[in-house]
Amino acid sequence: MKLSMLALATVSTLVFTAAHAEETITLYTSQPPEQAQETVDAFEAANPDIKVNWTRNGTSALMNVMRAEIEAGNIQPDVLLVADPINLGTLKADGHLMAYPEAPVDGYDKAAYDKDMTFFGTKAITTGIAYNTEIAEPVESWNDLLVEDNRGMIAVPSPLYSGAALNHLHALINTPEIGWDFYEGLNDLDIVPEGGNGPATKAVASGMAKYAIIVDANTLRAKADGSPVDYIAPQEGVSFIGEPVAIMSTTEHAEAAKKFVDFLLSQEGQELVAAQGNIPLLPGVAAPEGYPDLSSMKLIGYDVDDAVKNNDQAREQFADIFGL
Repeated sequence: MKLSMLALATVSTLVFTAAHAEETITLYTSQPPEQAQETVDAFEAANPDIKVNWTRNGTSALMNVMRAEIEAGNIQPDVLLVADPINLGTLKADGHLMAYPEAPVDGYDKAAYDKDMTFFGTKAITTGIAYNTEIAEPVESWNDLLVEDNRGMIAVPSPLYSGAALNHLHALINTPEIGWDFYEGLNDLDIVPEGGNGPATKAVASGMAKYAIIVDANTLRAKADGSPVDYIAPQEGVSFIGEPVAIMSTTEHAEAAKKFVDFLLSQEGQELVAAQGNIPLLPGVAAPEGYPDLSSMKLIGYDVDDAVKNNDQAREQFADIFGL
């Protein structure tokens, strides 16, 4: 009798342990390490039966790793959380992303996620206009920059170098009232795009430039540090990097991976985005103090599938305009 009870207890323990065993998913992300750890910790706290092993690197470096893994037939991540949609669009075109039609996108701007539901923006890192408040006046439109008084005085990151600037290029050239004419106008004013957002921020903060076309966080951090700069979201809209999340088509942990997507798009996940210093995409979740609220801006989206097909041509046309 005692033996039977012991055996029953042992079986019960094994069943309980199996029911509460951790499922592990692998995440590749380009988030800064401290943010990546915060994101994983928050997800695991909300989903204690799922553990996340994560690897962090820059998006370009991660894509190089992914290409090698794909070629070797040994894809490691279940989930990607990376900076821009162009790389995810390329993976989608090659059949490497899993569609998730049931993803909780109610309330989200359609510009924030893939029309085929294979990747989903998690935040809005917008690119607008920074201006030096001591030597320049605020403008309302992108095209307001194209005046003689601004000759040589607009700092512009290069899409041949910066992922954010490449995303911005695709957004603007696909907006009819802006288009390639805007870049032709910059060239006519002797503007030479170069580098990334950092040097452009320094240029406008120091007064070497009156205006800069840069991401919101760079402007607002410089402002908080005492630089005479402020941020404008033009009336035509702002481009944005949504730091999209996607599930790999090769995952063996689809349900757990979906829960990771669900968390990032949830109220809790979007509140974490704000706490980390970025603009949340879910309406009703407040932006960080000092940042423009999403409802005050128009987001400029574009067809990522077309951008992937035309990316080389767009880069070549940009280089031709500026003689780069």
